[in-house]
Amino acid sequence: MALELESLEKAIAALQAVVERSDDGKLMGGLDEVTQGAIKAGVIQHFELTYELCWKFMKRWIETNVSPTAADGVTRRELFRQAAEQNLIADVDRWMDHHKARNETLHTYDAKIAEVGATTNTATVRVHVQRSSCFHVSELQAIMDRVQAGGLP
Repeated sequence: MALELESLEKAIAALQAVVERSDDGKLMGGLDEVTQGAIKAGVIQHFELTYELCWKFMKRWIETNVSPTAADGVTRRELFRQAAEQNLIADVDRWMDHHKARNETLHTYDAKIAEVGATTNTATVRVHVQRSSCFHVSELQAIMDRVQAGGLP
């Protein structure tokens, strides 16, 4: 049974695109604060969506290829551990960092905290994506390519 990857692929591409825009100093410098804030919020939202799609994909892959109940009721760390055992990801701790970053961005309610949080988390997401130390876009693409080609165990 083939897993649907189109939404994950689109989310990764959208995240890359909005991070690139937010890194364009000339573009950002020409925008008012509201528009800059909207772009920063877009980075955070794309990060959150992409993260959610990634872990749900891992869960579906494990249920499809290991056991229908292997990922039932497991913690996120356990899910990532199982994904690493199946060569879907390389580093459990790195994915736990994604999880923590997603929780921090998701639970920023206070306007002052949100403003500071948006700047901090946008920078964090940007660094992670650019350095491939968090959201390993190329790694995700390679995983999807292997899955589509049937190259994973």
